[in-house]
Amino acid sequence: MADAAPDLKPARVTSPARNARRFFWPGGLSSRLLILTCLFVVLSQLLILAPSLASYEERWLSERVRLAELASTAVDGAPGRKVSKGLSKQLLEGAGVVSVAVQSDGLRRLLLAGPRMERTPYLVDLRDPNPIAWLSAPFQTLFGGPDQMVRVVAAPQFREADFVEIVAPDKVLREELFAYLWRVVAVTLFTSVFAGGLVYLSLNAFLVRPMQRITRTMERFRADPEDPRAQVGLSGRRDEVGRAEAELDRMQTDVRTALQAKARLAALGEAVAKINHDLRNMLTSAQIASERLAQSGDPSVTQALPRLERALDRAVTLATDVLAYGKTQEAVPRPVAVPLKAALEAAAEDAGLSPDGVQLGAALSAQDQVQADPDQLHRILLNLLRNAREAIESAPKPEVRGTVRVSLERDGTMFVVQLVDNGPGVPERLRPRLFQPFAGSGRSGSTGLGLAIARELAQAHGGDLRLVQSSDEGSVFELRLPC
Repeated sequence: MADAAPDLKPARVTSPARNARRFFWPGGLSSRLLILTCLFVVLSQLLILAPSLASYEERWLSERVRLAELASTAVDGAPGRKVSKGLSKQLLEGAGVVSVAVQSDGLRRLLLAGPRMERTPYLVDLRDPNPIAWLSAPFQTLFGGPDQMVRVVAAPQFREADFVEIVAPDKVLREELFAYLWRVVAVTLFTSVFAGGLVYLSLNAFLVRPMQRITRTMERFRADPEDPRAQVGLSGRRDEVGRAEAELDRMQTDVRTALQAKARLAALGEAVAKINHDLRNMLTSAQIASERLAQSGDPSVTQALPRLERALDRAVTLATDVLAYGKTQEAVPRPVAVPLKAALEAAAEDAGLSPDGVQLGAALSAQDQVQADPDQLHRILLNLLRNAREAIESAPKPEVRGTVRVSLERDGTMFVVQLVDNGPGVPERLRPRLFQPFAGSGRSGSTGLGLAIARELAQAHGGDLRLVQSSDEGSVFELRLPC
């Protein structure tokens, strides 16, 4: 029987170094700040450790040299400049050295001498020490081994001589250096923990906790943008944290607005789909009725039929406008030469302009033409004229008759169609978002899609639509189309 096929899926191997890194390098920002602060304090103490030990050893050796120099003055007062062995031993023990010598005029003289040394002492020159030798001397004392002797050369202070030289055991010096080292280590640890704690608490209060609060807010906002707890609270700070809070608040507002617009688009799309379904049935019935009316032969009926058809077309156009904006892409325009005056009159009639109400004033001739897609141009003009009429009717001026004046000019390679109305003007608060869907209308019951659709169609032609001027005297819109 054949052996079972081995499992070829590689086992997940966890690197010990990776585990160690995770253990010694936690993921929290607070913990990292605490560890880094302690490490930096310890590093700074290590940098000054060697100079501190060298200075301590230099002071200790200088004291021994001065004590030995004072002890050696007793030799100068003794008969024949010689002292007994007992007195010499007593003076050396009092100074803590084993020999004292001086050199004057190139002649070296041993003033106090102890027993013969078995090992050669190491030299420390206090007159003009080399920085490297000065820094390495305490480590030689600490780790040079037991029962060592140190030979110290220094400038004299209490006698006239070239230098004073002593030899002393370094056992006491080593013990004091170790004690000083442990004191430095203890102070370093205390300082690092204390400073790290202060930095930890300070940064945790001023940086980490606000960032944690902002992070939790972002997580809640991602999970549910409508959650009231997901709204970031502004602390009023003027530093980077305050700026981050302000920008997050603006971002949340923008995202909520976009989501609301998207939800409204989805609702409109669903509603328009239902409207179009029912509208087809109504149009079919209306067409059958209009055909039967056309066969009646009544002149008044025949005269009213075009208005009935246009009314039906306006209903279809109204639903189509909303549906068209919900499409991913408009149909590609097919520009042809369109008589502008005829297009304006047709759009004005559909937009509700009339001699008895808001009037159309077109300073155009029948030969004035623009290059545009006829259907899309009709939609652009219809939206502009309808908006103008509704604006004028919403704030009528009894002393002035509502009028929309249209003119045509040529600017290089562009046709410029200007529409000037004498309405109340566009409110200042709406101008920045006038061409944004669902945001550019200040009238109740308006979807705010008309200008957005019109500008999209104009830009599809390679032109543009913009508000040139607006005041209490009226508004001026400019439609630019390529020649």
